[in-house]
Amino acid sequence: MPLTHRDTRAMNLGLQGGGAHGAFTWGVLDYLLEDGRVRLEGISGTSAGAMNAVVLAHGLVQDGRDGARNALRAFWNAVGDSMPFELATNGAVGQPMSLAPGLNALLQFTQYFSPEQLNPFDINPLRDILSRQVDFSGLRAHSPVKLFVAATNAKSGKLRIFRESELNADAVLASACLPTLHHTVEIDGEPYWDGAYAANPAVFPLFHECSAQDILLVLLTPREHKDIPRTTQEIRNRMHDLAFNATFLREMRTFATLQKEMEKNWLHCNRLERRLAHTRFHIIEPHDDMNRLQAETKLATGHRFLTMLHALGRDQAQSWMARHYAESGKRSTVDLAQLFY
Repeated sequence: MPLTHRDTRAMNLGLQGGGAHGAFTWGVLDYLLEDGRVRLEGISGTSAGAMNAVVLAHGLVQDGRDGARNALRAFWNAVGDSMPFELATNGAVGQPMSLAPGLNALLQFTQYFSPEQLNPFDINPLRDILSRQVDFSGLRAHSPVKLFVAATNAKSGKLRIFRESELNADAVLASACLPTLHHTVEIDGEPYWDGAYAANPAVFPLFHECSAQDILLVLLTPREHKDIPRTTQEIRNRMHDLAFNATFLREMRTFATLQKEMEKNWLHCNRLERRLAHTRFHIIEPHDDMNRLQAETKLATGHRFLTMLHALGRDQAQSWMARHYAESGKRSTVDLAQLFY
């Protein structure tokens, strides 16, 4: 029996970046689209989150929810096809999944050579995949959802948000541009790097520019690591994670602080403050299986690895819907102050 408008809940999505780990988000989106009870108004995405957002919106234009599921599957299959061999290997029982030795050796070169030296012709399989699979002109004209793609101006450090009306392949690639691996993306004469340096993802557009009061954040980076980094590689990886999530944590702390103040001064709140007080937050994040993955596996794009992450994402989305969907539209299902304050 088809769902009616009353059977569904309007939500905005915030999708974190994380390279190949974005296949987890693919799994989350795949389940939400299949379930059908979440109506999407706005999606804010960074890096892999931006790619998931854009591909999903393109699929919605083509054939609704089924089109979005097919588009996401085709995109991640193409990502898997872009590498001729599996790049992630399973260690012994209880040990983390890691990169194949060949790619680990290749990554060492990025410490000594720039992308222009290692890749002088700027070969980027993602550019070809996006250009083949996304009708950007159609998306700019007919996107059924509001899109907010984050990139970082490499000169000023300022956040640039690309809306659906101005999206093209360059904007999405700018959002995912790791400066040690990819050529800087220039748009209108300005250089851009990965959006995670400035927002991972940007949450404020979902509040300011969308009417839906439920914001569902799909996270890829653990909010808290269990182990203290010891080796030089572990320390570098943790520094990278902290840099990519600092702005997100500050933004969420701001939301938490303001909501606490609204509770104390409800009678004196203006219209904007009352809207903030009514904004409801929800989180879907990986469970411990994802914490076993080494940071370098964000570059592992083999089919087996991506399929495993997709399955984890579907499981987490199904679990969230079973436990929290009934509460959405009424209250937040996470305590922002406890998580981010």
